[in-house]
Amino acid sequence: MRKHYNDMSLPPGFLEELRNRSSLSQVVGRKVTWEQKKTNITKGDYWAPCPFHSEKTASFHVDDKKGFYYCFGCHEKGDAISFVRNSENVSFIEAVEILAREAGLSMPARDPKAQEKIDINKELASIMENAVQFYKMQFNGSNAKSAKAYIKSRGLTEDIVNTFEIGFAPNDRVSLSQFLLNKGVKENKIIDAGLAIKPDDGGNIFDRFRGRIMFPIRNTQGRCIAFGGRAMDPNARAKYLNSNETALFDKGRSLYNHGPAREAAGKADSLIVAEGYMDVIALSQFGFKNAVAPLGTAITENQLALIWRIHHEPIIALDGDTAGLRAAMRLIDLALPLLEAGKSLRFCILPLGQDPDDILKDKGATFMQELLNNAVPMVNLLWQRETEGKNFDSPERRALLDKSLRSAVLTIRDKSIRHHYGQAIKELRYQLFASDNSSIKNKSRSYGPTQSWNKKPKLMASTNTKLSMLATQSDETNWRLRESLILVCAIRNQAAALNNESALERCPITTPDLVEIMNAILINLHDNKTDTDEKNSFEKNIQNLLGYSPLDKLMKLKPIKNHPYLKKNSAPDLIQQTLEEELTKHVALIGAFNEIKEAEQDLTGLVDEGLTWRLQQASIAKAKATRAVEEEYSDTDENTLEMSKNLQNMLDNQIWVKKTR
Repeated sequence: MRKHYNDMSLPPGFLEELRNRSSLSQVVGRKVTWEQKKTNITKGDYWAPCPFHSEKTASFHVDDKKGFYYCFGCHEKGDAISFVRNSENVSFIEAVEILAREAGLSMPARDPKAQEKIDINKELASIMENAVQFYKMQFNGSNAKSAKAYIKSRGLTEDIVNTFEIGFAPNDRVSLSQFLLNKGVKENKIIDAGLAIKPDDGGNIFDRFRGRIMFPIRNTQGRCIAFGGRAMDPNARAKYLNSNETALFDKGRSLYNHGPAREAAGKADSLIVAEGYMDVIALSQFGFKNAVAPLGTAITENQLALIWRIHHEPIIALDGDTAGLRAAMRLIDLALPLLEAGKSLRFCILPLGQDPDDILKDKGATFMQELLNNAVPMVNLLWQRETEGKNFDSPERRALLDKSLRSAVLTIRDKSIRHHYGQAIKELRYQLFASDNSSIKNKSRSYGPTQSWNKKPKLMASTNTKLSMLATQSDETNWRLRESLILVCAIRNQAAALNNESALERCPITTPDLVEIMNAILINLHDNKTDTDEKNSFEKNIQNLLGYSPLDKLMKLKPIKNHPYLKKNSAPDLIQQTLEEELTKHVALIGAFNEIKEAEQDLTGLVDEGLTWRLQQASIAKAKATRAVEEEYSDTDENTLEMSKNLQNMLDNQIWVKKTR
């Protein structure tokens, strides 16, 4: 049954949560066509003809990061709720219900006391502002000498102290509480705001923050909702202490410096996610005002959603110590299922033992920017996590690596992202196992721009680009047949594919749409389930990864469908024999073609004996390979033999045309 609300009956915080979860560009995008020339998606800057009045020019502007729209023609403006109200001609609550359904939020139960709660929260916010002023006054007083000395030692200027409203809580049990009581604030409200604690024995309240440097935490509207405090006593139980959760403050749904960073990120087209308050403040002082931080805990799913609302590809800048690396690895597991086009992460792991403040003071903003520029995609950090310090000198260890990587990749819900992760990991895996030494030894890491795994790896092209550009349509058709044949054999016989794993990894796939099938085979190759455990489990895993049946696609080609060794009940040894022979011949044919093309490209109008010899040798290699093809198919059906002859004739024509030029 539909609930009935009035505009003021929603609980406090619900509308803010709804706006945080709703993408205005998606809401508006259902009604308009974006002007491609003016729109800058990465900056959240969208332009279109106004849906509220007739026009041909794009004067309707959406600021997706701030969540507001404005028309420079008719002057309509508002947020996602007002857009739905005006464009759908619905009431306020109906618009809220529409957006809530799209955002996956349940409408709250009707709350007739919602206005009362709003008034209470306004009162709490006023108390928090009084606390901000009190802590600032204390910082400028005689009791804060050690706090000011610490701030000075960190190199913070007076301007930055004022910008972030840094204060000081005296090492006194009741100084703030007494200050607020003298202003007429009730004791229970001081407790509700998270500023004081009531002892269990019923004694007098005492201040939550004592002997600490204070950092106000504000929401996106600029309202102080909580505090963070750094202890001056080195023996304090907690170095950093945050406010407890209150009606104003939900730690897992808040970010430090959220509002200012959102605006700065729009101008800089980047967002930095640092570890703590001092990191954000130090970055801001050196010009990196586009920085936020979680609040004393690992990044939560809700915080990640807020971060992605600010920028589609934030840089996670973490200290290069054990805690920083551990936080990065936890974030990978959180983020993988949530990835999609336009939502990704890059990681900048700082030099060991240093935080942004250390780097900025020692080496300056230019070096810090270089570190940020060298931030690596999350797939690289995932690979690092699974391989660093490990040895893969046995099939069992390689299988364990494949299993852990496969498990991680399969958590990605977006099929396209999952495919590209599988492809990238396959390429990284090839680089590792193609080397002479398949172990990654523990060694002292040299963090920073020169850090080996902090560089962008030189990934193999997912298809043989040179071949794709140089091949004719006839080439591509015949290569597609051979490559399809290899893939079908591998899918039909997992054991044969395992025996020829290295050859499959090196096999050049020249047909772009077949590359993802090869990647899926290699990713699932070490699945320990076999057909004796579960019928066609290997094929099913490949199909699940791809999102379609690879055999249905590959078997559409008549020569493949009619091949005598590729029937469902074909003997495994015949499939294995076919796979091994086709791999050998395919590599030989592609190698011959490459040699011809490279020699031809060297013929810059002059013919010499060396180049002529190279072409001749390539022709001989080609002839041997194609003769073997013809012999293999001499007693097969006509369709398969025709494929062989077409491939041979195509290569003959290529070589002799080149030689007569």
